[in-house]
Amino acid sequence: MEESIKTISYTRGTDIGSILRSGSRRQEENAERSSMEIVEQIREGGDEMVLSCLRKFDNFECTADRLLVNEQEYAQAEKQISPELAEAIEIAISNVRKFHQAQQVPDIEVETMPGVTCRQKSVPIEKVGLYIPGGTAPLFSTVIMLAVPAKIAGCRTIIMCSPVNKNGVIAPEVLYCAKRCGVDKVYKIGGAAAIGAMAFGTEHVEKVYKIFGPGNSYVTAAKQYVSKAVCAIDMPAGPSEVMILADESANPEFVAADFISQLEHGPESQAVLVTTSRKMAEKVAELFTEQTAELGRKGYILESAKNSKIVLVGEKNDLTTVANAYAPEHLIISTENADELAETIVNAGSIFIGNYTPESAGDYASGTNHTLPTGGWALSYSGVNLGSFTKRITLQKITREGLTSLAPAIERMASAEGLDGHRNAAAIRVKEINGNK
Repeated sequence: MEESIKTISYTRGTDIGSILRSGSRRQEENAERSSMEIVEQIREGGDEMVLSCLRKFDNFECTADRLLVNEQEYAQAEKQISPELAEAIEIAISNVRKFHQAQQVPDIEVETMPGVTCRQKSVPIEKVGLYIPGGTAPLFSTVIMLAVPAKIAGCRTIIMCSPVNKNGVIAPEVLYCAKRCGVDKVYKIGGAAAIGAMAFGTEHVEKVYKIFGPGNSYVTAAKQYVSKAVCAIDMPAGPSEVMILADESANPEFVAADFISQLEHGPESQAVLVTTSRKMAEKVAELFTEQTAELGRKGYILESAKNSKIVLVGEKNDLTTVANAYAPEHLIISTENADELAETIVNAGSIFIGNYTPESAGDYASGTNHTLPTGGWALSYSGVNLGSFTKRITLQKITREGLTSLAPAIERMASAEGLDGHRNAAAIRVKEINGNK
């Protein structure tokens, strides 16, 4: 394997999560200041600053009225989609729709005590914005992962931003999926500028209430910044990463292929192999070089390999410990009793169990969502799901008899907190009820 990929031994008690993420943390810190400046410029300057960013970062000359993709551009994109690819996209849409429809949660109604009824209902977030990475590898699959559940949830407005390619257009596959999945508007804006435009709105870009989608460290930093000011986000979803847990039962060819597959996303990606077998580590290292030599994105793979590591552990239990400490976006388990090991994992975006479950299945077409927390955020965040596009609102209704029974508890608790106004809001009603008997 390339010399830039280090092999380290895990010692119990070490903060392995921080060790593995040291490089990515520095990248995040470097992106924060630049992204904040871009977002604030767009907040103040609107379309004018969006266009300035497009010229500066994408070498794209455009006028504000051309930011929005028109019907002619959609039609031209559709002509470039082969029947075979269209069929594959339909399979992915169908599976993603099935899995996310199954996540619908029924409204609930409970009488907590006689005369006191509490309800909870789901309502869609009215306006959502989707960010679709472009550049060298336009992720049209992400359109499916975000737009399909947004439509199932019933979001009233779905807009999307994606950067143009070197020809000054959004990739045809991205536009085809956007049209097929029901996106209302698509804008030719990428990077932190897109996040700022959707969060604050401009003369031509509609402001949304929540932003979804992965991106590089600059996009992630911009999302986190706007989440503190005005707009919710799905999660911190930055450069892609994979962790593979493998013992001597794993197929080293499969392991090497999975290791490489995430690295080709871009130069900031990371792959980590955790294994109980030194022989497995050595074989995967050998196969890494062989398989990489045949791939078209070798440059990106070798660059992101500098962020990647092999971790040797002493016992199978250590596999769980390291995985939960790292909290990977994608976790592949290629071990004996993989199903049992999967149940010990509490920190991961998505888990892939067994030798015949490649991570790329989840990226494209199995049905699960591939928009997942990265950078260790799987410690506290879930991946995108149907619930990400909805809000749960509680309702309550109390009868005269119900309030008579509940009021003493309300009044005593309010008095104990020194909130006499709260106490009086219940007491004045009870007084009226008792006076009318």
